Amino acid sequence: MDKMQTVSPDEIAAFKRDGVVVLRAKFSGHWLSLLRQGIDADLADPTDNFTRHTKDPSAPAYFEDYWAWNKIPQFTDFVRNSPCAALAAQLLGAPSINLVMDNWFLREAGSTSRPPFHQDLSYFDFEGTMCVLWLPLEPVSKENGIAFVRGSHLWDKLFMRVRFADGHPSYEPTKVAGLTYHPPPDVNADPDAYDLLQWDMQLGDCIFFDMRTLHGGLSSVTPTETVRRFTLRMTAPNGIIRYRGDWAKDERAKFEAAGYREGDRIDGPFFPHLWP
Repeated sequence: MDKMQTVSPDEIAAFKRDGVVVLRAKFSGHWLSLLRQGIDADLADPTDNFTRHTKDPSAPAYFEDYWAWNKIPQFTDFVRNSPCAALAAQLLGAPSINLVMDNWFLREAGSTSRPPFHQDLSYFDFEGTMCVLWLPLEPVSKENGIAFVRGSHLWDKLFMRVRFADGHPSYEPTKVAGLTYHPPPDVNADPDAYDLLQWDMQLGDCIFFDMRTLHGGLSSVTPTETVRRFTLRMTAPNGIIRYRGDWAKDERAKFEAAGYREGDRIDGPFFPHLWP
């Protein structure tokens, strides 16, 4: 099918410089339809990692699930056979790509939840050359998408994990294993103080960003219809398990149960090889 999509030198340069790049028309309708079916299957029979971020049970909800790739056949097909890993390899300049984590988000029509500004790297016990695919399953207007702080992947700063339910840090900013975790800047309080990148996106367009890039929802636009996003975190061969802090213990417990330990490579059955 369309497994080998190519990325231009300008797109690779933008990814390295800005920590994020938009790629146009990389995923066919087949893949988008498959992911919608997978999310429906997951909603009908949720995995153990399924989360409802909206506190009020009567309000339109913001749902999430992760590490469902090996439980939902449609997701298995996508991670193994779509262009996702070939695109990641080109952007990272990597000889091979392994899956770190799949993730999807669904905001029901009327949901007022939005992702807080955060940095993916500090959420999980991982380290290495990693990127994230952000693939919307409906067209996205700039105002209703994700905003990225241009070049923030090069700040050499770690930001404390933030709770999606209320936007507050999971723990007090602190030092762990010699690394300092800072409170993330309140971008929403003064967006003009930051160099932000946002895009209008059509079906099949996607965004790739560095795991260190700060990003979040700038607007509190309430969707008038349900919106779904599928994301994948992927790594070059240098990806390893690296303790970040007790805030990541729930996710750590999942791969420790599969036999992984501190310093292990992100590889093997839990983190499958995707490309080549």
